[in-house]
Amino acid sequence: MRVLVLQHIACEPPGVYEDVLLEMGAQIVRIELDEGGSLPDWRDFDAIIAMGGPMSVNDESDHPWLVAEKRLIRDAVGAGVPFWGACLGVQLLASSLGARVYPGPAPEVGILDVTLTEAALADPVFAGLPRVMPTLQWHGDTFDLPENAVLLASSAEYPNQAFRTGRAYGLQFHLEVSRDMAIAWAAVPVYAESLERTLGPGATPRLIAEIAGRAPAMLDHGRALFTNWLHAAVLDQPTEISA
Repeated sequence: MRVLVLQHIACEPPGVYEDVLLEMGAQIVRIELDEGGSLPDWRDFDAIIAMGGPMSVNDESDHPWLVAEKRLIRDAVGAGVPFWGACLGVQLLASSLGARVYPGPAPEVGILDVTLTEAALADPVFAGLPRVMPTLQWHGDTFDLPENAVLLASSAEYPNQAFRTGRAYGLQFHLEVSRDMAIAWAAVPVYAESLERTLGPGATPRLIAEIAGRAPAMLDHGRALFTNWLHAAVLDQPTEISA
């Protein structure tokens, strides 16, 4: 299994998703787009993963590589290549398929619940996950669903939290983040500023402490979800829905 990872900042690797890939013996090709990495031919890969980052999908003037990245995602997903997007990654998926990405009503930051839809409960990728589950949110943009996409999860302020189209899945929320990864994020000025602006002074140590306490459960959910996706979308070995 050869997997292309599209990364947009050093501190946002795939986390527990990468752990699963390595345990399964996958060959990972990582492209650091914000560092000038060149996009390879998507036809050489069995799956594509796009992670988060501080930029907007609409920042093409500041980050011209976004144009080529969205074209790669559009072409690969259109050809049926399995795709997994997290945070910015889901917004890139939506934008590449012609949907609008725009600022939400207010930044959504912290450990917050999302609720799975009926479609998610019937989807083998979400097998075994609770209907309502805690997630790490750290974003300000949202997106419209692409044409023919299936909504999989919602939250109170951001109704579009996850969707699928074919073998492409995208999550606005994070389930891959360990305490150490969260600490690295908080050290990035633009992330720290948005955190303090949204949650108030002193928010950083409070959030890190909350993540440390709740990361084991979230990582377990992330591991299960991503493993299900690999079996159902990449390896064509669907997991049966549990009763």
